[in-house]
Amino acid sequence: MHSEHQDCIDACYQCAIACEHCAASCLNEDDLAMMRACIKLDVQCSALCRLVAQFMTLESDYIMPLCRICVDVCRACAEECGKHQHAHCQQCAQACRTCAQACLQMVA
Repeated sequence: MHSEHQDCIDACYQCAIACEHCAASCLNEDDLAMMRACIKLDVQCSALCRLVAQFMTLESDYIMPLCRICVDVCRACAEECGKHQHAHCQQCAQACRTCAQACLQMVA
């Protein structure tokens, strides 16, 4: 039954993975203070994306409000990651933009 949400579920999980990789990679950067906001948003975005995917799989009545929040968090994370030239940040920013678009289509 959740197949109608499968594209969004996949985008959410891919975003979560990218965010977790980015956060872990940011911790290895030389200027950790510069990466603080990126790490914080990565962790928040990853947690939310996993929750949204889980709620879609469960066919929850709360999918739409969660997707709306996910759009905002993914966009914020993409904007922050996009400020950094590290490959992991750029990959994360792209995954966040993709997820935001998938969630936006869910609520449209």
